[in-house]
Amino acid sequence: MARRHRLLAIAVAAPLLLASCTTGGDDSDGASSGSGGGGGDGDLSFAVITHGSAGDAFWDVVQNGAEAAGDDLGVSVDYQSDGDPQRQAQLIDAAVNQGVDGIVVSMANPDALRDSVEAAVDAGIPVVTINSGGDRSAEFGAIGHVGQDETIAGQGAGRELAEAGATNVLCVVHEAGNIGLEQRCSGASDGLGSQVTPLQVDINDLQGAQSTIASSLQSDPSIDAVLTLNSAVAAVAVAAAGDAGSDAQVATFDLNQDVISGIQDGDIAFAVDQQQYEQGYLPIVMLKLYAQNLNTVGGGQPVLTGPGIVDESNVDEIADLASAGTR
Repeated sequence: MARRHRLLAIAVAAPLLLASCTTGGDDSDGASSGSGGGGGDGDLSFAVITHGSAGDAFWDVVQNGAEAAGDDLGVSVDYQSDGDPQRQAQLIDAAVNQGVDGIVVSMANPDALRDSVEAAVDAGIPVVTINSGGDRSAEFGAIGHVGQDETIAGQGAGRELAEAGATNVLCVVHEAGNIGLEQRCSGASDGLGSQVTPLQVDINDLQGAQSTIASSLQSDPSIDAVLTLNSAVAAVAVAAAGDAGSDAQVATFDLNQDVISGIQDGDIAFAVDQQQYEQGYLPIVMLKLYAQNLNTVGGGQPVLTGPGIVDESNVDEIADLASAGTR
């Protein structure tokens, strides 16, 4: 990077060159989207089932990674998503009934998915968990987990804010019951050295989220930083600070074009990047290695894809990658 690229945790992964993004198509409702190149392993079929929403910039990159891996490795990848944990569990059950060769699943609500994940394992289908629920992954019988440690990531964000002089931080939670988001706020408190204030908003109502954040800033002028846990919420947090006449700095988890522009323009201090392309790509590699050679990766520990800090020092280089759909 031009001056620095501060990795807060080192990714442990097989020696890969991450492929350029190639997708196999994206249904507008976020349902099934298959890919897979030709070759001798085309009979291997893997299901990727996440809790992301259709059109979400973060999960689009995860999907890009999974489908690129399918093309590169010559296996079939079927990506589906549903933000409702019960419906996500049903998608896992359907994949088991279809007899897929492996399942990748994000576990924002592990308890709601436990029976379905364990049923897959009992059926002899290897499971790799991603993104959330890493601390429950081995318990459910998964062969590995790919993601970032949310507590460590939160601690890194808290330290960054402390170095910038923040003392009273609002931590904006956009999904109720998402254990990973709770861990981010808790870790931020640890890194900051003082308790952050959680604020619940609804990711599906960004206008309402903006109003809620603005009200909090108006009611407590001592808030000097807002930490959002989603890139879409970051943009409305910047607008909310303007609405409230607040000088609070805004920082966020995850990237999208608005966040990158915000960092370039000085409206957003930094973003915590968990390199979610790897969360789509690496599990497909892991499942193929397991199917062919019973290989596992990580030694019982999660394969960490981050976090890294994107700020004014490296944002221009990251911007080109983000526009290609791989960051």
